[in-house]
Formats: sequence, structure tokens, C-alpha cells
Amino acid sequence: MRNSIVVVGAGAGGMMAAGRAAETGADVLLLERTNRPGNKLLLTGNRRCNFTNTKDLEDFVTMYGPSGRFLYGVFGRFFRDDLLAFLERYGVGTKTEPDGRVFPSSNRAEDVVSALQRYLEDGGVRLRTGARVTSIQIAKGRVTGVEIDKERVPAAAVVLATGGASYPETGSSGDGYSLAAEVGHNIVKLRPALVPLIVREIDLAKSMQGIALKNVRLTAYQCEADRIDPFLTLTADYGRGLSSRKPPKPVIESRTGEMMITHFGIGGPITLLMSLAVVDALEVGPVSVAIDLFHTLDHAQLQQRLQREFDRHGNRSLRNLLDGLLPHKLVDPFLETTRLLPDRLGHQMTAEERERLTRLLKSLRFNIKAPLPISAATVTAGGVSLDEIDPKTMASRLVKGLYFCGEVMDLDADTGGYNLQAAFSTGWVAGEEAGHAVLRKTK
Repeated sequence: MRNSIVVVGAGAGGMMAAGRAAETGADVLLLERTNRPGNKLLLTGNRRCNFTNTKDLEDFVTMYGPSGRFLYGVFGRFFRDDLLAFLERYGVGTKTEPDGRVFPSSNRAEDVVSALQRYLEDGGVRLRTGARVTSIQIAKGRVTGVEIDKERVPAAAVVLATGGASYPETGSSGDGYSLAAEVGHNIVKLRPALVPLIVREIDLAKSMQGIALKNVRLTAYQCEADRIDPFLTLTADYGRGLSSRKPPKPVIESRTGEMMITHFGIGGPITLLMSLAVVDALEVGPVSVAIDLFHTLDHAQLQQRLQREFDRHGNRSLRNLLDGLLPHKLVDPFLETTRLLPDRLGHQMTAEERERLTRLLKSLRFNIKAPLPISAATVTAGGVSLDEIDPKTMASRLVKGLYFCGEVMDLDADTGGYNLQAAFSTGWVAGEEAGHAVLRKTK
């Protein structure tokens, strides 16, 4: 069939691309290597599916870093309101949480997947599961089809929507990168993003395992932990989507919020948001982090508060005093790190000991060894170079009839619905452009 389009990958972007291509009147075959579509989509947002965000366009694109400008044209054609209208068309109500994240009102990712499946059915899209594409067929610089094992499937256009390399059990195994590379595309180095970090001080981390820290500041530095200035007090957050100002050297990023200490290192929301910057910085040199447990107080203010505690409760032990300031499970590891005697009474504390305590409360440090692997990451950073993709059409600049959408491209964002919105938007444009292109050829 001369107007046939093959979409490779039935994730968020692939299903949207297939449905939109079918809406243009093209014949569409959607190939999925697993036994069902939407596997990764079902897991997003703790299975609640945070699919977009209420930020305005300018703030929205900053969440992708410098690559965000690539999406202006796409978002101009299919953005948040269009996605909400699409879901409403298929009976999926939505709700917005105070932080701007948007979910199905049912809190069920299955409802979003079901809406996309009905979209495919309405357009007559043929879905074939258990089909792993092993190559894209090219002749004279133009797509002619794909190969599944040794079976050749002809196509006038191919949309590559294979996702990244995270969560391989859902089908996002990184196949798309090799498929794109084999037809001449450059692949920007793949790195894990939104990923927990492994520290060198494993024993210390294990002693604090499971501790959830709220309202703390986590700062990453381009240096060893013992080189961190204990008197550097940051009052602003720095990172992608937060500020156009550069942080003072050697700070990489700094964020306030919630995090967790694990048996291997650190995780939780602010750790994940900072992780890509840390991963990239590890390529340059050593990276360390400091946790400010009292970030609303500067060094002198915290010393004054501690002195008040010691004056007021001078006959209490240091362990008892710290138990009122820190999570209970953190007290003993903290004391061991300061090398202060847990039974020492408050009124016995010397100025040097108070200073030692203050420094650690303001700067609990770890040296970063590595991130967890890409397979454990929420998102894959890197992918098909955006320089080789037309931002207006999602078409390859190298191969006619080849289109891209979603995470297979060198495009990633922070948590909050941005990655899924990009997948839906690029999928919609890629599907529409592929459909129009093959239909023009048949006229």
C-alpha cells in the first residue's frame, strides 16, 4: 500500500502518532515489541499518569533546558489544552494539583491508555504486538519499510517512537538508538536522568537508610566533599527550570524540598531533579553533595539556636537534645560523624564542639560515586541529535520519510508532566506530517 505508515513503538508518542496519521486518511500499522501497548505509560506518576503541567509556555520549555526551544513549534500546534480536549473527547476527566501537575481525575493511568487505544480503533490503526523491528529499510535516501526479524514490512513512511533505555521491561530497551544510528543519525551520549545517586560513604548511608528528609537544601558541588566551603549559605535555588542565573562556583545545582537516604546513597524528589546535572558533572571531575538540614538559618543563626537549646536544657544529653532537632534514626549516625560523645551534657559543650555540630547540621556531605544505571532511571537523556530533526515536522533531515517522536530524541525534562507532554505533542506532529506526506505522494 503506497500510503502505508509504520509507527515503531506503542508508547505515548507512538500511539498518538499512529492515531493522528490515521486521522489524515493514511493506512497505519503500529508495531510494539511487547505484548501490549502503553506499558511505560501505565507506570508513570506512580500509576496515576501525570501527563502535563499548568505552567505557561515560556516556563514550560525551560524545564527541558537548552533543548526546550526545539519544542516551540510543536507546542504551537498541539499543547496542553489540545491534550486535555483530546482526553475529554474520550471521556477522561482531569484534575490539577496545587503544584501544577495534571492527572486523570480517576488517578488511573489505565484511563489514558484506554483513550489512546480507542483513538487507534477509531482510525482503523492495525496494532501488531510482539514485533521487534530489527532495521529500517532505505533505498536512494528514502524509507521503504522496516524489517521484523527476517520479515520485510513495506512502508512509505516510518515514525520512530521507541522511547528511551529506561524501564527496559516495558519495551524501552534502547532499540531506537541503534535503528537511527544504522541509517546515519548521530546519537548524543545516553545518560540516566531522574535517577538516584550512589555515594562513596556507603556505610554512613546504610546507617541512615530509609530516612526521609523534608524541607532541606541539597547542593551539588564540582569538588571533593572535604573541599566544600562550610560557610557558603545559598538562599536561592539553582537548576533547570529554576533560574537563569549561574550558581557560584563550584556549585552545580541547589534545590530545596524532600529527599531520602538509601542503603546505597540518596534519592527522593530533589535528588532526582538534580541527578542529570550531577551525571554530566561526573564526566568533568569529582562531585559531592551537601545536605543543609536547617537551610532557613545561616551559620550564625543556627549557632545561636543551638546555644539557646544548650542554655535551656543544659542537663540533657547531646543525644537527647538532637532527638528534638533531627529525625530519630539520624541522631546516632550524626553523632558518630561529629565524633561527639552522645552522653555529653548540653552545658558541657565547648565552643569548638558547638561549631563542629553546626557545620555538620549545615553541611552533611557525601561524595558521589555514580548514578544508578539507565535501566533504573525514570528518563533517558541523550538520543537522536535534534540538529538532524526538523522541529516543524519531526522529519529526519537525513532520510526522507523518517520521523521521530518522544524520548528517542535528545530531549528530556524534569518531573511534572513535561516528558509526557513532549511525547504526545511530538507524536501528534510526526503522525500528521507523515500522513500528509504519504497522501500527497498518492495523489
